[in-house]
Amino acid sequence: MTKIEKLRAGIENADCIVIGAGAGLSAAAGFTYSGERFERFFSDFEAKYGFHDMYTGGFFPFETQEEMWAYWSRFIWCNRYMDLDNGTYKMLFELVKDKDYFVITTNVDHQFQKAGFDKSRLFYTQGDYGLFQCSGPCHIQTYDNEAVVKDMVEFQENMKIPTGLIPKCPKCGKPMTMNLRSDDMFVEDEGWHRAAERYDDFLQSHKGQQILFLELGVGCNTPVIIKYPFWKMTAQNPKAIYACLNYGEAYAPDQIAEQSILINGDIHEVLSEIKY
Repeated sequence: MTKIEKLRAGIENADCIVIGAGAGLSAAAGFTYSGERFERFFSDFEAKYGFHDMYTGGFFPFETQEEMWAYWSRFIWCNRYMDLDNGTYKMLFELVKDKDYFVITTNVDHQFQKAGFDKSRLFYTQGDYGLFQCSGPCHIQTYDNEAVVKDMVEFQENMKIPTGLIPKCPKCGKPMTMNLRSDDMFVEDEGWHRAAERYDDFLQSHKGQQILFLELGVGCNTPVIIKYPFWKMTAQNPKAIYACLNYGEAYAPDQIAEQSILINGDIHEVLSEIKY
């Protein structure tokens, strides 16, 4: 039996599926941060400041809020609100939609919900490009940003947004910032905590069952969120299967080697093979 056949059988036979998704899944779906996409949306910033990918630009110390939000509004728009998925997320949904599943992800681009995944079965641990928070933060709340981001993109000129569009906290007046976990200022709002509880409840209620831990494109930047827990829970449950799909980085420790399916390859292509 090939690895693809083993994984297809693992999906079919599982009592439940826990999906752990990292940046590699969105990259396989077409959400690349460099190359043609970067040049199409950020050639002016590249020419002025010399950075060559969106990720680097996100850490650039822009001198003004007007210019910083000109960059970030474009970033948010093309990575959160534009419909770009090449079918990768949709294929994944088709494979698991009739199963008892839950998703934990470090991705912040909202692609699971766009593909049809049930919001109540998703835990976005690191935030969401579609949310603002107070930079203080003076209170534990997040705010949808689609309307203001759309205006920032539409009305910016010379890599600057109009001053009147700079988002301010409605409570204290400080500048708003992205709801992304990059420091200890990250706001874990009520929705975040509810999702965390649902994820924990799901794991507890399925202990000892035939669980497929399906890890997709998870690197080693934050292994304590998905990778290490998946390894530990697989080791603790002889009925569990750990499947890792990662382009060139599929690995499992020796302790769970017999329970593991490791596939080095493009996630989009692998899901296509499983589905068809």
